[in-house]
Amino acid sequence: MISQTHSCVVIATIIFFVTVGVNSISEVDKISSLPQQPKVGFQQYAGYITVDEVQKRALFYYFVEAEVEPASKPVVLWLNGGPGCSSVGAGAFVEHGPFKPTKNGLIKNDYSWNKEANMLYLESPAGVGFSYSTNESFYDSVNDYLTARDNLIFLQHWFTKFSEYKNNEFFITGESYAGHYVPQLAQLIVQTKSKFNLKGIAIGNPLLEFNTDFNSRAEYLWSHGLISDSTYDSFTKICNFSQIRRQYANGALTTVCARVNRLVSMEVSRYIDSYDVTLDVCLSTVEQQTYVLTQLQEGEKIDVCVEDETFTYLNRKEVQEALHAKLVGITTWTTCSGVLKYNMQNLEIPTINILGTLVKSGVRVLVYSGDQDSVLPLIGTRSLVNGLAKDIGLNTTESYRTWFNGRQVAGWTQVYGDMLSFATIRGASHEAPFSQPGRSLVLLKAFLEGKSLPTIL
Repeated sequence: MISQTHSCVVIATIIFFVTVGVNSISEVDKISSLPQQPKVGFQQYAGYITVDEVQKRALFYYFVEAEVEPASKPVVLWLNGGPGCSSVGAGAFVEHGPFKPTKNGLIKNDYSWNKEANMLYLESPAGVGFSYSTNESFYDSVNDYLTARDNLIFLQHWFTKFSEYKNNEFFITGESYAGHYVPQLAQLIVQTKSKFNLKGIAIGNPLLEFNTDFNSRAEYLWSHGLISDSTYDSFTKICNFSQIRRQYANGALTTVCARVNRLVSMEVSRYIDSYDVTLDVCLSTVEQQTYVLTQLQEGEKIDVCVEDETFTYLNRKEVQEALHAKLVGITTWTTCSGVLKYNMQNLEIPTINILGTLVKSGVRVLVYSGDQDSVLPLIGTRSLVNGLAKDIGLNTTESYRTWFNGRQVAGWTQVYGDMLSFATIRGASHEAPFSQPGRSLVLLKAFLEGKSLPTIL
């Protein structure tokens, strides 16, 4: 017979090793410090989660704990769009992560989202950023279904690795083509009854319904004086934007659509950033990306060439080592994948209906638009959200109104049934947290707390 004292010792020993084992799982991915980063008081982690053992497919993540009281703060997953662009490079280091690269190293981002949440950045699907598949044939047939499935498997393993966060409130956020990624993943979580404490989703300038979203571009460009009356007339009567986008995806434009496309390209010009039409551009020699060049209101300053600096920073060997990252099948990390061949027919899958299903399941939904984006303009997005509210019988609980950051109008908002919200961010681009970081942080805080956006103080 085992004595009571001995039993207690055995149980205590088991508990000790289980606790050490659980902690050591996440400790392996702990970042001691990133090269040239300022001193901070929060923890960072980065590494891989294998989502397919047979195909050796692994997704790379970067996790930043909240600045204050991380144990009580929600976990927010961020997914960039593309399809095929990096949440680490674009989301974390360009938009709302704790640091931004400069020529002299990293600087602290005063509007980092980890002021309000534990931020989890995922490079998805495999083939994006540092994420990889050793079976490279996977890259030839990636679609929305595979992406959602791999993202769910990732989360299941991640919450096992970071079990201390499994009961925290969980939110999924993203922008652009994440208008597919985010609702599809949330729907899969609900359908599979996965044990995540999913509270809500937020998507910025999202692709929700192909025809509505793309065809709103003509009205947006015309109303902002970027195309002529005759070109606008051609868009409405001869060949619209959704036809051009569809034909382009299929490999060739018809003669008529090619002519209309040439007209808009000439009139808008290559020196206008379609993702932020009002401001000057950074003429990049590294990746030919264009970003705004200006000083923002309220003293906020942005580095318009930060994507170039991010590219340089994340390709430094010592940075990759600090992140526990590796290049598999590629020689260079890029913001958007050069190996991924995504099924572009998936762009035409509507996801606006999924938002309605999520709302009915008790998941709060926020859709927001930077109002200077001509790629996925607020015109189409607002129409889709308003139509969805009517379709699922949600009454307006907050009428369309201004919201504020300090004493400045930060945008406009409308709320339906306290479950579905639409908001604009005034002066913001397609990547709203990049060009209007302060206003974007106010929006995030209100959403996570389930509160109304602020009125004037």
